[in-house]
Amino acid sequence: MTQAVQTPAVSVAAPPIAAAKQANEFLTFTLGNEEYGVEILKVQEIRSYEEPTTIANAPPFLKGVVNLRGVIVPIVDMRIKFGLANADYNQFTVVIILNVAHRVVGMVVDSVSDVLQLSGEQIREAPQFGASLDTEYITGLGTVDERMLILIDIEKLMTSSDMALTDQALH
Repeated sequence: MTQAVQTPAVSVAAPPIAAAKQANEFLTFTLGNEEYGVEILKVQEIRSYEEPTTIANAPPFLKGVVNLRGVIVPIVDMRIKFGLANADYNQFTVVIILNVAHRVVGMVVDSVSDVLQLSGEQIREAPQFGASLDTEYITGLGTVDERMLILIDIEKLMTSSDMALTDQALH
């Protein structure tokens, strides 16, 4: 007596693993006329802007610190860091609280837009501009309909040696 052995069906239309891993969710925010995105997994919370306590001899982009439920959080103004015009702090100005490299850091942005999921096909490589423009922290450009998002590696940016926010840069 022989038994028929059935083999499991294999789906030919399964998405490639690399493409599946590239689908990411990003919190989008604005600085001036541009829209940026950071990985949603790095975001702890979004708060309204409050004037931080200034720190003597801090770089201009470091606005100061705030006490967030007992944790002292440095606040970085992204407009100043990216060399944009000084911000007018208004009712839309928010602080995105991030968890990067086991450290809580806040970044001031003009406004928060939304949370978007981008597939691998919607993300393009960051353009190379040469030594005159630092694109080291740009992971790519995301496209959603007519919108273009500048995707930031926020952990790499916040842990860089010029930020001086962590004891050791993660390069």
